[in-house]
Amino acid sequence: MELAHSLLLNEEAYNQLGEVQKAEFIFDWLRYLEKLLLATSRNDVKEKQKTLVEQLLSLLNSSPGPPTRKLLAKNLGVLYSIGDTFSVYETIDKCNDLIRSKDDSPSYLPTKLAAVVCLGSLYKKLGRMLVNTFTDTVGNILKAMKSAESQGRYEIMLSLQNILNGLGAAATPCHRDVYKAAKSCLTDRSMAVRCAAAKCLLELQKEAIFMWSTDLDSVATLCFKSFEGSNYDVRISVSKLLGTVLAKAIISKHPGAAVSRQSIRRVSLEEVLELLGTGFLRGSSGFLRASGDMLKGTSSVSRDVRVGVTQAYVVFVSTLGGTWLEKNFAAFLSHILSLVSQSHPKATQTQTDAVCGRRCVSFILRATIGGLLGEKAQIAAAKDICQAIWKLKKVVDAVMNDGNVETRVGSTDVTASQHMLVCALQELGNLLYSLGTTVAPLLQDSSAGILDSVISVIQHPSISVRLAAAWCLHCIAVALPSYLTPLLDRCLERLTVLKSSPEAVTGFSFAVAALLGAVKHCPLGIPHGKGKIIMTLAEDLLCSAVQNSRLSAQRTQAGWLLIAALMTLGPAVVSHHLARVLLLWKCVFPVSPKDLETEKSRGDSFTWQVTLEGRAGALCAIKSFVSHCGDLLTEEVIQRLLPPLPCAVDLLTQLSSVLKTYGSTLKTPSVVYRQRLYELLILLPPETYEGNLCAVLKELAADLTASDIQVAASAFLLPSLCHQDDLVILSPLLQETDHRFIEEQLLLGNGIACGSLEYDPYSIYEKDVEGDSVPKPLPPVLSVISSAVKLFGVVCAHVGEAQRLFILEQLLDSIKHSKGAHQQIVQLHVVSSLFSFLKYLAVSKGNLGPEEMRRPALALVMGALESPNPLLRCAAAEAWARLAQVVDDGAFTAALAQVSFDKLKSARDVVTRTGYSLALGSLHRYLGGISSSQHLNSCVGILYTLSQDTTSPDVQTWALHSLSLIIDSAGPLYHMQVEPTLSLIIMLLLNVPPTHAEVHQSLGRCLNALITTLGPELQGNSTSISTLRTSCLLGCAVMQDNPDCLVQAQAISCLQQLHMFAPRHVNLSNLVSCLCVNLCSPYLLLRRAVLACLRQLVQREAAEVSEHAVMLAKDSREELTPDANIREVGLEGALLTLLDKETDQKLCHDIKETLNHMLTSMAVDKLSFWLKLCKDVLAASADFTTVTCVDTMQEEEGDKGDDASVLTTRNDDKSYPYTNPRWATRVFAAECVCRIINQCENAHSAHFDIALAQEMKKRDSRNDFLVLHLADLIRMAFMAATDHSDQLRLSGLETLLVVIRRFAAIPEPEFPGHVILEQYQANVGAALRPAFTSETPPDVTAKACQVCSAWIASGVVSDLNDLRRVHQLLVSSLTKIQAGKEALSHLYNESASTMEILAVLKAWAEVYIIAVERHKSHRQPLKTTTCSEESVRNGSYSSDGLLDLVHTDLGTLSRLWLAALQDFALLTLPSEFASQLPVEGGAFYTAETSENAKLHYYSSWALILHATALWLTTTGFVVADPDEGASHLSRPVTPTSMCQGSSSGATVKSPEDVCTDRFHLILGISVEFLCSLRSDATMESITACLHALQALLDVPWPRSKIGSDQDLGIELLNVLHRVILTRESPSIQLASLEVVRQIICAAQEHVKEKRRSAEVDDGAAEKETLPEFGEGKDTGGLVPGKSLVFATLELCVCILVRQLPELNPKLTGSPGVKATKPQVLSEDGSRLVSAALVILSELPAVCSPEGMLWYLTAFLDLEGEKWVKVQIKTYQLLLSIFQYPNPAVSYPYIYSLVSSIVEKLQEIDKRKPEDTTELQIFQEGIKVLEALVAIAEEQHRSQLVACLLPILISFLLDDNALGSATSVMKNLHDFALQNLMQIGPQYSSVFKNVMASSPALKARLEAAIKGNQENVKVKIPTSKHTKNPGKNVSIQLKTNFL
Repeated sequence: MELAHSLLLNEEAYNQLGEVQKAEFIFDWLRYLEKLLLATSRNDVKEKQKTLVEQLLSLLNSSPGPPTRKLLAKNLGVLYSIGDTFSVYETIDKCNDLIRSKDDSPSYLPTKLAAVVCLGSLYKKLGRMLVNTFTDTVGNILKAMKSAESQGRYEIMLSLQNILNGLGAAATPCHRDVYKAAKSCLTDRSMAVRCAAAKCLLELQKEAIFMWSTDLDSVATLCFKSFEGSNYDVRISVSKLLGTVLAKAIISKHPGAAVSRQSIRRVSLEEVLELLGTGFLRGSSGFLRASGDMLKGTSSVSRDVRVGVTQAYVVFVSTLGGTWLEKNFAAFLSHILSLVSQSHPKATQTQTDAVCGRRCVSFILRATIGGLLGEKAQIAAAKDICQAIWKLKKVVDAVMNDGNVETRVGSTDVTASQHMLVCALQELGNLLYSLGTTVAPLLQDSSAGILDSVISVIQHPSISVRLAAAWCLHCIAVALPSYLTPLLDRCLERLTVLKSSPEAVTGFSFAVAALLGAVKHCPLGIPHGKGKIIMTLAEDLLCSAVQNSRLSAQRTQAGWLLIAALMTLGPAVVSHHLARVLLLWKCVFPVSPKDLETEKSRGDSFTWQVTLEGRAGALCAIKSFVSHCGDLLTEEVIQRLLPPLPCAVDLLTQLSSVLKTYGSTLKTPSVVYRQRLYELLILLPPETYEGNLCAVLKELAADLTASDIQVAASAFLLPSLCHQDDLVILSPLLQETDHRFIEEQLLLGNGIACGSLEYDPYSIYEKDVEGDSVPKPLPPVLSVISSAVKLFGVVCAHVGEAQRLFILEQLLDSIKHSKGAHQQIVQLHVVSSLFSFLKYLAVSKGNLGPEEMRRPALALVMGALESPNPLLRCAAAEAWARLAQVVDDGAFTAALAQVSFDKLKSARDVVTRTGYSLALGSLHRYLGGISSSQHLNSCVGILYTLSQDTTSPDVQTWALHSLSLIIDSAGPLYHMQVEPTLSLIIMLLLNVPPTHAEVHQSLGRCLNALITTLGPELQGNSTSISTLRTSCLLGCAVMQDNPDCLVQAQAISCLQQLHMFAPRHVNLSNLVSCLCVNLCSPYLLLRRAVLACLRQLVQREAAEVSEHAVMLAKDSREELTPDANIREVGLEGALLTLLDKETDQKLCHDIKETLNHMLTSMAVDKLSFWLKLCKDVLAASADFTTVTCVDTMQEEEGDKGDDASVLTTRNDDKSYPYTNPRWATRVFAAECVCRIINQCENAHSAHFDIALAQEMKKRDSRNDFLVLHLADLIRMAFMAATDHSDQLRLSGLETLLVVIRRFAAIPEPEFPGHVILEQYQANVGAALRPAFTSETPPDVTAKACQVCSAWIASGVVSDLNDLRRVHQLLVSSLTKIQAGKEALSHLYNESASTMEILAVLKAWAEVYIIAVERHKSHRQPLKTTTCSEESVRNGSYSSDGLLDLVHTDLGTLSRLWLAALQDFALLTLPSEFASQLPVEGGAFYTAETSENAKLHYYSSWALILHATALWLTTTGFVVADPDEGASHLSRPVTPTSMCQGSSSGATVKSPEDVCTDRFHLILGISVEFLCSLRSDATMESITACLHALQALLDVPWPRSKIGSDQDLGIELLNVLHRVILTRESPSIQLASLEVVRQIICAAQEHVKEKRRSAEVDDGAAEKETLPEFGEGKDTGGLVPGKSLVFATLELCVCILVRQLPELNPKLTGSPGVKATKPQVLSEDGSRLVSAALVILSELPAVCSPEGMLWYLTAFLDLEGEKWVKVQIKTYQLLLSIFQYPNPAVSYPYIYSLVSSIVEKLQEIDKRKPEDTTELQIFQEGIKVLEALVAIAEEQHRSQLVACLLPILISFLLDDNALGSATSVMKNLHDFALQNLMQIGPQYSSVFKNVMASSPALKARLEAAIKGNQENVKVKIPTSKHTKNPGKNVSIQLKTNFL
């Protein structure tokens, strides 16, 4: 391919290639040429132009394929626009001659088409230069069109579009001719030609004035005709044409004099709307035909026309723009609503028509109001809609007040308005839903009367209106959670009062159900008690239903509806009412079959109607229970659910006879009953209705084959049974589009209604799958089939095999015996059921059963594979593979494959070939195991052949799709086939006409699968890989140029794959260009592909992508994407704009992810840019009036006022690139600000150092740092925090919190002693104040409390008067919460009150903790602190100031804190203690909401614990005066005495008991938390908990508690040990060690105390016999698990070994580990080691002498004998202890340890030292023993010397041994001898005695001395004997001796 990269075509290389390669070569050359021409100098081009033109024109004759001819034409245009133009006329003549040619053979067609395309390109590029030739050209082209086939007509239309584009106004002479030709093409039988004609006319209308003036009506009629029988692409193109032309008619000004000859007709808005309305209501038929149809009673408007006109309405308004819509909204609204009014009866004559019409109207309103208006305009629109509702309601009221009941009910006026009302209410709901809490002021505005208007129509006579009004209330409640409870109360109250009005009963029960459905969308919930009210009301309705027959049906339905909706509140609420529900459920069905029989013989049609309604409702309620309260489905509950089921099934079997007896009025109720029962059975495990399986199966079979079903609704039954990936080859309607909401009705077919709420009122409380839109249940007739099919799959899998076989054969027969259209319906139902069964079996790993089962199953599937319905074939292919999967037999699978092969070889019809080719692909998808290479070759061979069948695009599409499945599933096995497959794909891409877009889409999937198969191999450099890679890139390039958007989407995802595997080979600039162009495509799937690709690209190279986008935007003359202004705001800004407009959830998610990745990698480098983006979005707020004066106290502060005025003044709108972004976009922008701050944290330190930032900015102005933008950050946080939207307020407060935490400590260089945040204190106060008003929701207040405490704690404000403002907010909250859980708002669930109370207490706790810390730090260095004299004089500055502020409320706070901790302790008890918890709940939570409340306690308990511990320690655990602080409390805070100090009446606890309770509360909570740290435990909680323990142990009383209870101490140490093991953070480990030190300190105090009291008790006389205290006395050492010292030792050793791994002999001694140099400890490491050593040094004081002996021995033995350093250190430690001047300290240790040391040293004889370190250990040991000898009393000394001498002598070597000894042994010998020489003379008498008693020792000594005789001269020094320090010394420990 490299040979193709030259300016001229390399003909030599070209001629050597085969046909397929030639086409590739040419395409690649043309691609390269396009870039090269633009990069080559003009002279070089001119030089070679002649040859180049000849080469290009010669290609015209070589049958170029569609992509090649397009590129060829493009290059000719570019060549002439750069080089000379004199030969252009020749070229045009040549093209015209080729077109005139009489050759009609198919082989000549590509040449003709290429000539047409070239003409278009030349005129587009050269435009008016060619003006004198264009009439001939256009005439020639139009003449050719008369005989052209569809491809020719398609290319001619596009070519004419280009000619018109190039010539502009100069083409006027031909306008009429082109118009005439395009008119005929607009109704062409080929859809592609219609699209091309629409594009041509769209170009024409730019200059052809007549199109939007004189001929406007005919253009409109033409478009309406074009919509008939159209597909989605045609509707998109033609609606764009129609909408644009009509918009032009309205906005065009009178043209200038030049064209004044043409009569211009001004068109009014009314006329245009009337015109569109005609199309909507009457279609293209005009008036005459419509009246004829009216007489026949058929609807003349086909759905595709109506859907097309609907899209045209949207284009029309979008073209005119949002501002126009704002001005003309009232007129527009009344027109759109009138489309479904009764004045056009045809539009709504059947319910099906009405539902579809309403859906179109809703779509128009949603797309225009929701898509074009900003929030302010939307609020105005909501008012207008509300006015419309009032007007419509007045009409109804007038009729309803008519006294005559007979005329009233039948009145047409009532029904006239119903559909208009439904549309208005649904749009109002959607509008308010999308506005969220920003709409609050509108609802508070009584003049607008929004709520009243909605509630007023809840009693409308039409059920549709009642449901729409209820849904509207649902939307209001989700948007404004504060309205949920009041609305619920209001509806419940109306329902109770108006129980005797049927409309009110149904209307208000719908409303209550809809509101209950909203609860799950409102995190703050509703009060728990509402459940009880609703349950009681429901019971009342059900019980009173029988009292009044006029109301029976309504009350029954309402009662069960309320119960069903109540279930959605979940187990927490339902558990309290379950018994009553189960009782009602039990009573609704007869007890036995006998009762059912008697019931059948009684009653009439009406009573049966009510009965069925009631039972269907009960089934629905239980279904709701099972699906929403799974946790409550215990064995016991299931057993209580089951008894009525057999009876429910019995009734099902009897329904047909009931129908016969009581007539057809029961038809609908019986269908609904069936559906409800089936839905419930689907949810229940089949075991629960085992006995009824056969009965149910029979009924299902009867339902599926019933003779009275009229419609074949394959479009809703089959998609779920097909594989989702296969749906793409079917109708584009099955794919997701922006118009899915209206296009759906075309998918279902003319006879079937779209889904609508009135078909199933029970769906009103279900969570809708599609975001905010209203639920759309299908009519019961359809949904019962859907449920039956699903249930059949489950039941059939659980019946016996014989029964299974029987039912399948029965179903097969039923197809055979039915005829005509009914046969298709039966086949559809039966086959769907079989598929459902096979799918269920496959998923549950079941088996089909005996071989006989295969025959009927196979017959059914094969029948479907040959069905004319493509959807059925697609599902059958899936079932074919599932069948093989469940039979699970290789031979059977092979046989299925063979059947497919045979069918494909013999069949010639499209149906068989498509069905069986897809069946092959499906087999491979599920059973990759059949891919033997031979089998694979046969499959691929057949599919290759089919994919080249140019007579049928369908066969090509299906075969290629199947091939893509095989490539995917074959994996590595496919490698042999990659090259031929790739050649095939490229060949087809270059030759298949663009009109067959579906073939190109399948080719794209194949290419994608191939790229995935090759994977990372694509990076290789071998020739073969390089060729494959080039082919892949070429394939992508062809698809990128394809006019079909879905093919372009395929191209993008292929390039995305290539970029993942071989990023170096994908041209990023081209790819980004392609992405930017399609960023705002009208095709959803293309936008999704663009975003998915962008998201991947920016993860690797965000900066490059961003730069390419801006470069492209600047280079391109016309804007890349008109909707996204990349040139001004960059790709990032364009994405933000897109996020604001986009409604698709998946796309929004991808946009956010893309922006997040870009922010992460670029925000620090492009700081100003990103901050400006966020600021523009936040500043363009919908309602800027909220940002009023920042602070009332500001005027006094002079310069501080300036910053505030920045916040309040608003520049001209033009400076904001974003007009009114939605609240969700603003929330995202606020989140981005927080992310930017976090990113800067990991970057340069200057971001948070203003002096450094300013200095670096001076050095280089390009430097940019976050701290320089602080004013903007504060401003953005302020704007967000004071918005109307609660979500935005939360984000703003979070931003403010982040800013405070990050910037609080940064000093202000100009004012030493101050920080930079200080100047913004007024703004912070102003941002916080609105959050503390009474109407603010609790979550916002809770967040604001957090910000308050952070602000106070940050220390930014030192002046108490300034601090008081924010402090006052907290005080007001404290006052509010003092009354506990009862006092707070009843709008939300009780757990919301808990959240608010705890947030306030946590905030106060944080402030108190900081106040105490500051107080401590100020108190210590009091002498050195200097504060300015003035502030001291004013008394405003004080180290204790903050503490004083808190102190006022401390009495109240401490009580509340203790109450909260007690609540927390109760809530964290294991579930088995649930029965012991207080029935009424705790201080701040109610028992019913305890689960929800737990979460809030978890997030706040730790700081409250720390604060409480600090408060208790400051009071020294002295119980406060009971009255203190009580004046603040209206009632005692908690029900327990623990936190009340004392209480009257009850038994009063002693102060000691109260203290003990409090101590155990704090300790218990801490230990419980620390001993089982959850993975989600925050650092903050752990630290706070450890600090609380430290504070607790800072005072003597708690220490005495710990000291006296050894088990408690050990438990605590073990818990801390675990914390150290599981948490690596140094700060946590240091805090833990501090607690350990305090525990040891407590133990020391305890030992001292025992010793002291023993002395006092025994008197001073017999001091020598005093008992010893401390660990190890009774146990003879330290017992692991029972010893405090041992636990501490373990913990400290753990720290030491972690910090100094070389201490661990297991590591250093193991053979695999190389000795490394000891690492230098980090600062944290040093602190930890030092803390651990301090603790170790404290331990001896806790031991008794025996314990000490064990302790030190343990040290000697530690980790075997190898732990050398520690042993040496231990000996040195002992030496210092033994030589301690105070015998009281040293003697106990000496007594205990001597024998142990002697034993240790005696071992040396057995185990000789091997190296110098071991030698050092022995030497240190000897030194200790010698020191002992020196200080021993006279009578003991001789014994010690007698021990020491043999040890020393055993070290000596004789002459022979000395010669061969190691250096270590020699050194030991010398050391021993030297010591002996000193000891001998010192203690001569003992020396002599020992020598005399042991001749062996004497001999050994003499031999050694002899050996050393030359060097050693024995001198016996006469040193004085060390004096005995005296016997009678007191051993009382007075001080800490270490």
